[in-house]
Amino acid sequence: MIESKNIEDKNRSCYESYKRHIVCSGIFLYFWVSSVFSITLLLAGFSSFEVLSYRWGVAAITLTIIGLLSGCNFRLSRRDFIVVFCLSLFRAATSFSLIVAYQNIASGVASTIHFMYPLAVALVMMFFFGEKKSMWVIIAVLMSLFGASMLSSGELNVENGNTTIGLIGACVSVFSYAGYIIGVRKTRAVQINSTVLTCYVMGIGTIFYLIGCGCTTGLRMVTDEYTWLIILGLALPATAISNITLVQAIKYAGPTLTSILGAMEPLTAVVIGVWAFHELFTMNSAVGILLILLAVSIVVFRERRIKG
Repeated sequence: MIESKNIEDKNRSCYESYKRHIVCSGIFLYFWVSSVFSITLLLAGFSSFEVLSYRWGVAAITLTIIGLLSGCNFRLSRRDFIVVFCLSLFRAATSFSLIVAYQNIASGVASTIHFMYPLAVALVMMFFFGEKKSMWVIIAVLMSLFGASMLSSGELNVENGNTTIGLIGACVSVFSYAGYIIGVRKTRAVQINSTVLTCYVMGIGTIFYLIGCGCTTGLRMVTDEYTWLIILGLALPATAISNITLVQAIKYAGPTLTSILGAMEPLTAVVIGVWAFHELFTMNSAVGILLILLAVSIVVFRERRIKG
């Protein structure tokens, strides 16, 4: 009986570990395709509000259909809705401020500044939410931040960009994204179905962006197939799928591990830059990649040792 229970506990532990790594891997979908599709639409003349309205709107509609077909209960209590509404503000502010940063400073630099959110998450979790303090986590965060700075140590300015606005936008994304990650794990939102939570966050965010469109340039109607393919690529794998897996990762792996695993963001930004935008791959890039991989390895192996 005892042996059977030990085997069952071991199998459950392996399943939970497998589930954490699967859902965390979905985060990387965002990093691979989001920047390429977003910049493509911006270069085509779309405003930030238009890009985000289509991106989040299509994703919200798709997830709502999937949720209804799978029998999800979309009813929320008043207290739950208030929490979800606040989380929507954080998440919407993150996407908007980051896309503004992409418009005004080099995408690699914007990604580097945005990447500082793991430091904010880790420190807040350790000093305000009682998560066990670990020097290794702090070292890993600092290593990954330094690696990210090495990766994006190139040219800061972009054509017709406002450096000050770009830097402010990137900095805002740091704090808003950290707030979202912590909020999902440490509020009533942790008890809400991931699909339902993501639908509400994106649906409310879409309303914000549509209001922004109405107050600025309006929302153009897209009729050509190529643009719709770009929008669908941005809305589905880069938004709907990645945001569901992000919520799952935060719930199962915790905010700190999830944010550290996001160290792949600047790495993928470099790969995309070299492949799609013909950016140079320098020795700084190689050193940065090595530091980031080491930082991720430290956290992953530490997590496995603790769970084992």
